[in-house]
Formats: sequence, structure tokens, C-alpha cells
Amino acid sequence: MARTALPLPHNEGSCRQLQAVLTGYRLHAQAEPLLLFENLKNKDSGRNMAAKRTGFTLIELLIVVVIISILAAIAIPKFQNTKGKAQLAAMKSDLRNLSTAEEAYMFDNGAYASLITGLSYSTSPGVILTLTNATASGWSAISTHPQSYPLTCALYIGNVPAQAPATVEGLIGCQ
Repeated sequence: MARTALPLPHNEGSCRQLQAVLTGYRLHAQAEPLLLFENLKNKDSGRNMAAKRTGFTLIELLIVVVIISILAAIAIPKFQNTKGKAQLAAMKSDLRNLSTAEEAYMFDNGAYASLITGLSYSTSPGVILTLTNATASGWSAISTHPQSYPLTCALYIGNVPAQAPATVEGLIGCQ
């Protein structure tokens, strides 16, 4: 189809025709002045298809999966480190609580307890606490946690030999 020259616009329909020609659309020869553009019809059908499309493409989903995987790879080691710190804190806390219970027992009975069962004391879940040396004038204990192996904490008080890894009386040492 050949392009036809349009006269200067005299009404609203003519303005639309001129606008269509200026934007590159060809008019049908017998078209009414307001509508029916050849390329506009095809272009609108493409837009309608794009507007009707819903959901995500495979590439978009793969990108999201990759991003989530990267974030998980960063977060999991941080989480593992946090669990280790919590287990260490539980072991130290249990040794402090044992120290308090032993001092209360000493105040009541005039000697330190030689068995943990004789104290009104319980350990945190998973913590294994062992009295390694207990006399009337002192005691030492070791604290471990099976999920934080090989981490061990120790404490000694009074006239007993130092319990490794503790090196100073009354201070908890961990290794």
C-alpha cells in the first residue's frame, strides 16, 4: 500500500490520522478517519498478550534459587558458630552454678560436697559436669558438651590441684 498525503487537519478525526502517520503507522486506503491502522492492530495484539501473561519465567526462578542458595551458604556457618557460643556459655554457666551450690553446701555443712547428687543443682540440657576432685577443703570440676567436642571447661576452688584447662583458682578456664 502506498502512503497517501493527508490534508491539514480540520476536525478531531483528522488530527488522529495525522498523529498516526507521524508515528509511522500506515492507514488503510478505505479506512474510516478515526480507527483501523494496519500496524497499530498488530502492535496492540502483542501488548494484550504481554498483559495477559502471568507467572515467572524459568530464568527468573533460577535466579531466585541461586540468590537464596548464596544467602544460605553465608548464613549456615554463622548459625553453627552461634550454636557453639551458646554451648560454651551453657558450660560456663553450669560451672558457676556448681560453684554457688558448693559454697551453699559448705556454709550449711562445713565441708564441700563430694558428689553432685548431694547438691540442689541441675545442669543445662546436653552439658556433662563431673566433679574430678572433691575434699572437705576444696573441689574441682570439668564441664563438656557432646556437640561442642573437643571443647572443655574447668574450675577449681580451695586446696586441690589445678584442673586443666583452669589455671587460676576460682576462674573458669576453657580449651
